[in-house]
Amino acid sequence: MAIEPVIPESTHTEPDKPRTSKTESSEPQTADSRAKATVYRMVMKKHLCPFGLKSVDLLERQGYNVDDNWLTTREETDAFKEKHNVDTTPQTFIGQKRIGGYDELRRYFGKKVKAEGATSYQPVLAVFGVSALLALAVGWMLGGLFTIRTAELFIAFSMSILALLKLQDVESFSTMFLNYDLLAQRHVRYSYLYPFGELLAGVLMVAGALLWIAIPVALFIGTIGAVSVFKAVYIDRRELKCACVGGGSSVPLGFVSLTENLMMMGMGVWMLRYYFG
Repeated sequence: MAIEPVIPESTHTEPDKPRTSKTESSEPQTADSRAKATVYRMVMKKHLCPFGLKSVDLLERQGYNVDDNWLTTREETDAFKEKHNVDTTPQTFIGQKRIGGYDELRRYFGKKVKAEGATSYQPVLAVFGVSALLALAVGWMLGGLFTIRTAELFIAFSMSILALLKLQDVESFSTMFLNYDLLAQRHVRYSYLYPFGELLAGVLMVAGALLWIAIPVALFIGTIGAVSVFKAVYIDRRELKCACVGGGSSVPLGFVSLTENLMMMGMGVWMLRYYFG
């Protein structure tokens, strides 16, 4: 009987694969702590916390698996606040770390958070943007996008929308307006009439009607406004907020505010050619 040779097992072994220690890794310690988040927010019959909803949405958009915990009673909410020594909800936890409320969560992800009392040109830029789109839409309907009439409509729409924002709360507008308008400081009732005059001039200029009313109104309030803003900002060097988009405005008084009044003045002068032509 033939005996098959016995082949000895190889003594060669594969080298160990390199292992990365936790201290060497640039990744978070565990995937679970990075991928999961816990939110505690108020969800009651008469109150649904909007910042809680925003927190959950932000976490989900960042790729987190959210454990969404509802605080359904005032007692439950107070007990949670006492337990975690916090004053507000929602509260977000990532792993074992408490991040905080919605603003803190935005900062955690490197997103901008508007500081309380901070100024912004966004409201007035939104007005001018919408006005430009409306003017272009009407220009398209009339058969020409980039025409003189489109530019006229842009200014008239801007005046009308700005007046609308002021008329939402005339009392708050007048209070802020009195900080810098020279005529309003002498005759307080003018601060209440101003938005109505701006709206009247804007609407009449859109229609191209009764320009004998629209032109002097626009010239009058535009000129007084321009002089007042120029004095407050460039002569007195005062740092104020503009009432151009209403009494709750965060727009700083300055070049944009001056532009609003110069637009009204320019529109009034330009419209004279229709009246006398």
